[in-house]
Amino acid sequence: MTVNIPAFWEEIYQNGRAGWDLGGATPIFKRLLDSGKFAPGKIIVLGAGRGHDAREFARRGFAVTAVDFSLEAVRDMRARDDPKIPVAILQHDIFDLPRALNGIFDYVLEYTCFCAIDPKRRGEYADVVARLLKPGGKYIALAFPLDRHDGGPPFSVTAEEILKLFQARDFQILRREIPSDSVSQRKGLEELLILEKKIIYELRE
Repeated sequence: MTVNIPAFWEEIYQNGRAGWDLGGATPIFKRLLDSGKFAPGKIIVLGAGRGHDAREFARRGFAVTAVDFSLEAVRDMRARDDPKIPVAILQHDIFDLPRALNGIFDYVLEYTCFCAIDPKRRGEYADVVARLLKPGGKYIALAFPLDRHDGGPPFSVTAEEILKLFQARDFQILRREIPSDSVSQRKGLEELLILEKKIIYELRE
């Protein structure tokens, strides 16, 4: 099977092999939220899995859309749904999202989605993010795993590749950080990247 079909991910979830699932919200994202530097807005979480990070952002007042390819993951997200912290949940291929979502988000959140897709589709992934964000919108990404292993998923990632992809799509770097609060098994294998989609003004006569 290939990572490009839902059945690949269904088998992983059904057999308890979703090793990317931390069982709760990512500490680094909780720290960012605690900082108060990110005003609540519309955010989409790509490859949301069981929705731990999506729910954390919803809890902090963000209007959250969570997307996952796997029906099993989406069922789990819905089973954990809390009407007090609503999350719009979509079972969908991120490469075929409805056009109605284009340009409406203030933020795109990324963690363990980029490393899960076919590496040949990383340019397409960057196009998707660029389409989803408003001008001035922010891409908050925790790049993982920063190593040189063969095969996957997860497939090896470099921050430099991500930056090159997004700078070619008119994004600018706001922040780079090797986080000290990565979970123990991922220390030294992650880099926080916050990029902004540039506001491009058209001169009209």
